[in-house]
Amino acid sequence: MSNRHLARTIAMQTLFAWDFNGKKNDDVDALVDENFANFAPQFDDGGFVHETIKNILEHSEEIDNYIRRYATEWPLEQITLVDRNVLRIGIYELLYSANIPPRVAINEAIEIAKTFGGESSGKFINGVLGAIYKDMPAAERARREAITQKLQEAKESRVKPAAEAAA
Repeated sequence: MSNRHLARTIAMQTLFAWDFNGKKNDDVDALVDENFANFAPQFDDGGFVHETIKNILEHSEEIDNYIRRYATEWPLEQITLVDRNVLRIGIYELLYSANIPPRVAINEAIEIAKTFGGESSGKFINGVLGAIYKDMPAAERARREAITQKLQEAKESRVKPAAEAAA
């Protein structure tokens, strides 16, 4: 499991507990710390989970409005806790996190939904996030895809010298 995937899993578990316990923002840092202690005690995510949770909570009303707008068949309160909080992470990463490529945000959300959600969670998450991505302004989609391209080029440049050194 990659470090970011594990961090997103911890973020989802934290948001799940936060949501289940009545959205008490003053308990969030303790929930994050508890989840690290229980699921990844030696893991150092460089602050990724705390930063992600903090930003999701700052934008929670906007994010929930996206869920209401794009999951029209389901009132927010009727979406399962897992799916609702996976969507929150996916929407945050898709719309507010400038350094995460859109495809990564969508794919990671789908994988977490498949692991922790119900039988159709992955399809549901894919449908909602895909519709949000499709409706993003073309300039923003292009800017975000450029991030994907730069990350791919950086990854390839790191792999290439290692392969040449081995030859």
